[in-house]
Amino acid sequence: MAAKSVSQPILKLTGVGRAYHEADRELVILKDADFTLARGEMVALVAPSGAGKSTLLHTAGLLEHPDSGDVMLNGRACSGLSDDERTAIRRNDVGFVYQFHHLLPEFTALENVMIPQMVRGLSKAAAAERAQQLLDYMKIGARASHRPAELSGGEQQRVAIARAVANAPLVLLADEPTGNLDPKTANYVFDALEALVRQSGLSAMIATHNHDLAARMDRRVTLKNGKVVNV
Repeated sequence: MAAKSVSQPILKLTGVGRAYHEADRELVILKDADFTLARGEMVALVAPSGAGKSTLLHTAGLLEHPDSGDVMLNGRACSGLSDDERTAIRRNDVGFVYQFHHLLPEFTALENVMIPQMVRGLSKAAAAERAQQLLDYMKIGARASHRPAELSGGEQQRVAIARAVANAPLVLLADEPTGNLDPKTANYVFDALEALVRQSGLSAMIATHNHDLAARMDRRVTLKNGKVVNV
């Protein structure tokens, strides 16, 4: 599939560096890394385990501060913002999906999708209505009253995706969202995720080891010597 234009990126990393210190040595993960994500673009991040995929996603999503460089989201430089400002951006503009669903076990599927909306200030009734719509869209609406332990792995992950987009973020960042699923279920979950991204106009960067899924996205990037490069 041909790559889309990235002339007006919704997400831009410029000269980003990130390193961790272990005992007396420095482990450099990102080094002068540049990356752009266009509006409506879906990018696959493919790299071996330990290459720094999670670090890149966490830095892009403002969960980690870069040691150098800057992250711009929707044209706003974020590296110099306060923790409260970064938290507000994450809550409103960035959605996260992980390999493990991280649903709150004591709440139903519907309530899990409602919670981020209510944190943002939506009323309980409005949050419930949107949560049910999202679960219906993910073809799991009939399981809305079930708690995570009563759902299959694929169902849990579809709830997690619905929760991630509940606040209509600008960017969706996913770290191996189908990594814990069998191939058939992984394809089913990815079908739902791709349809949601395409029809909502979301921009998404998705880390995956599944090359078949990666080939369905607009382009593929990897990490090499701390830099983001096109595959």
